[in-house]
Amino acid sequence: MSDTHESFLGLLHAQRVWDVDLPVFDPAAAPDAPLPLFHAWFAEAVAAGQAEPHAMTLATADAEGLPDVRTLMLHDADARGWHFATHSTSAKGRQLAARPYGALGFYWPAQGRQVRVRGPVTVCSPAESRADLHARSTGALASALVGRQSEVLGAVADLDRASDAAWDRARVEPDAEVASWTRYVVEPREAEFFQGDARRRHVRLRYRREADAGVWERELLWP
Repeated sequence: MSDTHESFLGLLHAQRVWDVDLPVFDPAAAPDAPLPLFHAWFAEAVAAGQAEPHAMTLATADAEGLPDVRTLMLHDADARGWHFATHSTSAKGRQLAARPYGALGFYWPAQGRQVRVRGPVTVCSPAESRADLHARSTGALASALVGRQSEVLGAVADLDRASDAAWDRARVEPDAEVASWTRYVVEPREAEFFQGDARRRHVRLRYRREADAGVWERELLWP
């Protein structure tokens, strides 16, 4: 074992999990559907000082069926599902066009909580996608105007030039259109809520329902 690897392992093994007072989660008192619980847990994560609680991982599958994952921001969570946006021409956009199913993961270590959501992914209307784009900051619009997400970048200078031009346009033309900008919604078929426990007696509550079913089934999972 190299000194560098040994140093890494020492640092890794020195880390501790949940050296804070964790909340108690009683699944028997949970609501009949996952959305109200998600809203409550999100608000509690914000109140607990969790950094970027709206950050989430999105998992998709590529053309070979291999998993792919990245971190992005939640744009809404409503009766339809969990919303995000990206370029339809990006890697995840192309993957969703071919295999419109995804999984989301939220991790809020300030409270030892995770939320996992899985289901089909639907493309929102063009009007919703335009509204999503123009509700964002100037920097976010500039990034969208640059486009070419996931393409190979020849040199950093190329990005600098494209970004500078996009920032100039975003400031002058805040209503600029980006044809590839698309809002998506994950329509949940499963949603799991995980509450960590310092003694490893974690609580896992899973909601499940079939397509178009109005009633959620709830079940506890072994940790």
